[in-house]
Amino acid sequence: MDDYNIIWTEQSKNSSESMPLVGGDIGCNVWVENGDLLFYIQRSGSFSENGEYLKLGRVRLQLQPNPFSEAGSFKQELKLEEGYVQINGNTTVAGKNIQTQIRLWVDVHSPVVHADIDSDVPVEVTASYESWRTGSKERKPGGYGERWGIFSLEGYPGKVISHKDEIDFNRKGILFYHRNPKDKLIPDVLIKQQGLEAYQDQIVDDIRNRTFGGFVAGKGFIPAGTEEGKYVLTPYKAWKLKSEKPAKKHQLIVVTHIDQSENLEVWKNGLDQLADKTLTNHKKALRATVDWWKEFWNRSWIKIMPDNPDPSNEIWQAGRNYQLFRYQLGGNISGEYPTKFNGGNLTFDPVLVDEQRAYDPDWRAWGGAIFTAQNQRLLYWPLLKTGDFDVMTPQFELYRKGLGGAEARVKKNFGHKGSIFSEYMNVPGLAFGAGYGWKGESHRKRGEEISFGDSRANALRGYSDLVEKGVMANSAVSYHWESQVEHAFMILEYHRYSGADISAYIPFIKSALIFFDEHYQKRQLMRNGKALDNNGKLVIYPSTSCESYRGAKNPSDLIAGLQACVSSILELDGDYFTQEEKEYFRAYLNRIPSYSYEEIEGDKVLKPAESWERYQNVECPQFYPLFPFNRFYLGRDDMTVFQNTWKHGKFPKDMVISWHQDGIFYARMGLPDKAAEYNVKKMKDSDRRFPTFWGPGHDWVPDHNWGGSGMIGLQEMLMQCFKDKIYLLPAWPTNWDVSFKLHAPNKTEVEVEYINGEFKKIHVSPAERRKDVVLPQLVRD
Repeated sequence: MDDYNIIWTEQSKNSSESMPLVGGDIGCNVWVENGDLLFYIQRSGSFSENGEYLKLGRVRLQLQPNPFSEAGSFKQELKLEEGYVQINGNTTVAGKNIQTQIRLWVDVHSPVVHADIDSDVPVEVTASYESWRTGSKERKPGGYGERWGIFSLEGYPGKVISHKDEIDFNRKGILFYHRNPKDKLIPDVLIKQQGLEAYQDQIVDDIRNRTFGGFVAGKGFIPAGTEEGKYVLTPYKAWKLKSEKPAKKHQLIVVTHIDQSENLEVWKNGLDQLADKTLTNHKKALRATVDWWKEFWNRSWIKIMPDNPDPSNEIWQAGRNYQLFRYQLGGNISGEYPTKFNGGNLTFDPVLVDEQRAYDPDWRAWGGAIFTAQNQRLLYWPLLKTGDFDVMTPQFELYRKGLGGAEARVKKNFGHKGSIFSEYMNVPGLAFGAGYGWKGESHRKRGEEISFGDSRANALRGYSDLVEKGVMANSAVSYHWESQVEHAFMILEYHRYSGADISAYIPFIKSALIFFDEHYQKRQLMRNGKALDNNGKLVIYPSTSCESYRGAKNPSDLIAGLQACVSSILELDGDYFTQEEKEYFRAYLNRIPSYSYEEIEGDKVLKPAESWERYQNVECPQFYPLFPFNRFYLGRDDMTVFQNTWKHGKFPKDMVISWHQDGIFYARMGLPDKAAEYNVKKMKDSDRRFPTFWGPGHDWVPDHNWGGSGMIGLQEMLMQCFKDKIYLLPAWPTNWDVSFKLHAPNKTEVEVEYINGEFKKIHVSPAERRKDVVLPQLVRD
């Protein structure tokens, strides 16, 4: 992996030129500025009383003599294979050359950040913990302003107060924490907003008593007072530790702890136990962490032009950046929550992204305790082929935990079985506040007197000034329920690839699918007295095809998703479903409507839906039957219909930013030149110092669904898997050398070397799966 290490020989100007350091469920932004080493710390689960996703703070290290003075040499390196950042400084003091090395690493198996300092002369170290949350603060409302960082509460008519942290010296170290107060807003105001008080006991409250923080300490360090300052635009207060005496070696730790403890003392005891264990376990923990990263890199890779490393070549960059971004995703293996698409744990001062965002370092666009499903999915689909199955479960847990709230919404508002999950997903399983609509916030009013099935509601379809009861008021995501189907399918595919037990997620899968069968049968029955159309099919209306084709009837993305899920259930091994349940799903499969086609200039094209009211946004869901739902595929189906659909489509094309998936669709259509051109643009170096800090695009920096969709694009160029077949190089340029190891269904690993247009190696494990491999010419024919 050494060719892919990122090396800087000059210090950074500010936090926007930081380098990622990840491990376990912690992300750090690391940079050296004006001779000081700084790093932000963020950990999965640090959600406040308002659902703000807060950083744990910032740490600053200062050494004397300073090895990072302007007179000396400097090197900062992300060492991928070992998983840590190493910083070397070389300077001259009083005619003597001084070399110092700092290794920053995150323990993969315990939530601790380590700083190991090694110098050839004794140095004095000052470590400062810096916080900007030293006082409570009101988050002001305003369109896409400060409350955009807690998006669910945008438009909330009450005050939103962010409470301060508690910080002080303790046990010769620094104790810091944030404990959510009893008078919190999330999920309480959402339950009240949506009239679900009667169902409160079945709604998960992941914010109650949540306490997060940590302890900064080091052997031989003592408190050294406080000071105040400002970084970029944000005032802060620093609590300082100082080494008692100069030494050649120093070790500092930042131990973190998150828990929903009933009282603060329980939380503190948990932190103390972890700190005591960490102080005596340094060498063993470092060795285990390095070993974990080496195993991680041995699981999977894509190396383009492996024998000709050239950082100036955008094709080579695409392969290098695939590895770098996979490193970022691997930094949330043990997360209580999924990696957020809009920055993960690696955001930095927002004004350095957009000068209009003069907010503190906790802020990000589309922020808060919500996870936008159409964006999130693109971080998790590529993990099937990388074999990073252990990184996938935090995304699945959202739906498992949210099932109670999602079913409560259906019971209360529609009176039938099943569940609906907001496109802006959250642990309680509720609609996000800004999307559901606050009373009196705008011209759009919730028609509380308009119940499910009322003829007036059917006429309104949720797109005028009145909004149907139980449906979100937001004109982009009302009736947008495809994502729960897609995540059900992702879990089924996770099982097909890994063989892992999915018993915990079966209730979600059942409920997510049953909703559409019950809901739209009841809809049709209320409209014309029959539950199905004249062909015995569901009438999925009103609906939407992604956010783009509004007021849709029988949308293609949802049809494909339902077909994919129900077919997978019927093929599923084990005893996850009873025979009676399989009979139900067999009948359900026959009720799913067919796709809708039309002819344009003599070409047959697939429509995004049978009909729709209007087009908005820039998505193309008519290609979801290709990806992610695998209803059509190379080697079996003629791709002419999809190529015609692309040719005649009026949607924007070849946008590479953020979640755009053109490169995936090109690969699935068997267009190697188009796929190569697009995916190289997608995965080339970002405009920022670190190559994979893309964005903001539609979202934020670093834009993780940008990287995720690019990873999928490269994977699909190299290998596509349908049924039992493994199709190699279905959309790969013949003049691109590549070495890769990817995972296929049925716990299969495929390792390939393709050099100078020839296969030098095809290794399949287990060996009996080699017969299922289909080579390129056969795929394209």
